Amino acid sequence: MSRKVYVSGVGMIPFAKPGASASYDQMGAAAGRLALDDAGIRYEDVQQAYVGYVYGDSTSGQKAVYQLGMTGIPIVNVNNNCSTGSTALFLARQAVASGAADCVLVLGFEQMSPGALGSVFRDRPAPFDAFDAVTDKLVGMPEIPLALRYFGGAGLSHMKKYGTRLDTFAKIRAKASRHAANNPLALFKQVVSADDVMNAPMIWPGVMTRLMACPPTCGGAAAVLVSEEFARAKGLNMSVHIAAQAMTTDRPSTFESGDMMKLVGYDMAKEAANKVYEEAGIGASDLDVVELHDCFAQNELITYEALGLCPEGGAEKFIDDGDNTYGGKVVTNPSGGLLSKGHPLGATGLAQCYELTHQLRGTAQARQVEGARVALQHNLGLGGACVVTLYQAS
Repeated sequence: MSRKVYVSGVGMIPFAKPGASASYDQMGAAAGRLALDDAGIRYEDVQQAYVGYVYGDSTSGQKAVYQLGMTGIPIVNVNNNCSTGSTALFLARQAVASGAADCVLVLGFEQMSPGALGSVFRDRPAPFDAFDAVTDKLVGMPEIPLALRYFGGAGLSHMKKYGTRLDTFAKIRAKASRHAANNPLALFKQVVSADDVMNAPMIWPGVMTRLMACPPTCGGAAAVLVSEEFARAKGLNMSVHIAAQAMTTDRPSTFESGDMMKLVGYDMAKEAANKVYEEAGIGASDLDVVELHDCFAQNELITYEALGLCPEGGAEKFIDDGDNTYGGKVVTNPSGGLLSKGHPLGATGLAQCYELTHQLRGTAQARQVEGARVALQHNLGLGGACVVTLYQAS
């Protein structure tokens, strides 16, 4: 038996630069309080909690949640790289859908350090050893930080395969800034043009400028998932439900295809999206709004194709035609995305949930996508997991 799962509450705090935020536990607790208040319930109503973060000691989740209350419930700490928040959401949805719980709190936070991502434990094999080996073979550039050469390499692969221009990626970043200007919780609200992006410092000549990469960010976000029975008994908001969800991990093609796009999760995203479309009985053409994992402008572009928003090789035309923004086919990252809103790893998937829940409630204010009824969330964690979640207005 699979029960319908509702998003009855969401919460998110303003994202901040490293060094300018509260501590991780305070951010997490603040986001959790907002979600509980939005749902209109007390912490004592929560039966389980799933807490996501990447950079932190074990049981950091308890330190955040204990500020909301100490009721002895199961608290599960989740770490799945950049898809951590959505992985926690995936587990929480399973708990409610299966009948294991009726009310679950999902919390994500991250207190990040300045600069590029890197390994913390250097006295043991790294999870990215196989990814590095393929990247060394396909693109080289070992002097470039790992995340940049993975996703820059994927963008370069698309450029070589389809003739995609560098300024096409710049248009994605410019679009993100226009959307974020209407988001009071976003890190960067300044609007930049495609020319501004192209004129930013080049961090990989001919492949990527600095503004095409998302910034390290601190923040927190949360959601409350409930069953229909619980929602009706408590009189909770039932305007948004999770219609379908899928989580995928790597297959041999990740390493054997000789394609950097597949190394960074193209096949994972495509498989997860197709599973979700099949479960919900819809297609990509039915989507009104999408929050996808634009850790780099390059990844947003290839994800358009992986999710079926446009044909393979058709992303450049999709962008040039304005089909990725207001007035086009599907509004992508109305929040400003990771590029402008920011990317606190553990909170990212739940920040996407926050945005899409408000879009389907019709409460996204200046960011509102008119008539939004169906929303898709894509959250990728290299190394690897991809979670795709489909929301519908009830």
